[in-house]
Amino acid sequence: MSFTAAQIAEKIQGIVLGDGSITLTGFATAESAKSSDLTFAEKESYFAAAELSQAAAILVTGEFTSNTKVLIRVPNARVAVAKLLPLFFPPDEHSAGVHPSANIAASAQVDPTVHIGPNCVIGARVKIGARSVLLGGNHVGRDSQLGDDVHLSPNVVIYPQCHIGNRVTIHAGTVIGSDGYGYVFDEGRHRKILQVGKIIIHDDVEIGANTAIDRGALGATVIGQGTKIDNLVHIAHNVVIGRNCLVMGQTGFAGSTRLGDYCVIASQSGIAGHLKLGNQAMVGAKSGVMRDIPDKGVVLGIPALPDKQTKRQMIALQQLPELIRRTRELEKQVAELQTSIENLPPRLSDISSTAV
Repeated sequence: MSFTAAQIAEKIQGIVLGDGSITLTGFATAESAKSSDLTFAEKESYFAAAELSQAAAILVTGEFTSNTKVLIRVPNARVAVAKLLPLFFPPDEHSAGVHPSANIAASAQVDPTVHIGPNCVIGARVKIGARSVLLGGNHVGRDSQLGDDVHLSPNVVIYPQCHIGNRVTIHAGTVIGSDGYGYVFDEGRHRKILQVGKIIIHDDVEIGANTAIDRGALGATVIGQGTKIDNLVHIAHNVVIGRNCLVMGQTGFAGSTRLGDYCVIASQSGIAGHLKLGNQAMVGAKSGVMRDIPDKGVVLGIPALPDKQTKRQMIALQQLPELIRRTRELEKQVAELQTSIENLPPRLSDISSTAV
């Protein structure tokens, strides 16, 4: 694909500084850019590297100027990059049709524009919307629904009675609708509590590879519109995640916890069950959340506390070795003083002891 700098600027509401007719055929980092590539810079150090690169043009934010490169100035370079990458690297196209090895139940309703790859299994009464893509090895259980433009990478498994909205992307190896972890102790053993609820995934959700989202015990596990979930995440039964949340890798949610909208959960965090995280709550990496978080609350640590409190504790902990050293020195001085007092003549010793 090739575009002029002026065409690129028009697509992202940018301003060209320099020759708008220059042709751009690729998008790359400054380190790997070729003479016809576009690159980008958000700060001084990046811009300096971009000016020294072979790139023909630089996408910039701010009042940068250049005598050697064409600039395309935009309000937010990173947002512009997200809009431009699909132009230079268009996604693979998948023609409508069903691979001969696929097994589709007679009662399933599959839109004729759907692409179903090899070794897919589509259960009874499943509904799949327009232009959806199942790349291969996918199993979609009975009574599940997939909206329009759903994309399932290889070996994604959808258990029965899962409802997936429009424009949902699910990456390889993820399991949607497996049983929640529910047991009750009875007569010396753990008796399984059947998990008979559903999964509801709203529009524009993206779910990373090897993630597991459990069905509800009775009600539904819900993922809100626009939420983005990273790889290797576990979401337990009856968890409700709001709209436009970000959940990063290796995070786990225990059952029945509820997240508001626009929450951010950083990597390797654990969220206990039956909690409420308010709108725009943020959880720092490697945190263990044991209590509710209010709207816009920011927590960090194990157990997770307000971030400023945790940071003060971290600083205090770093000072602990020096504090121990000083304490030992003081103890030594006190011991030496006590020995000196004990070695004084009797009368002076008594006077000194009384004074002390």
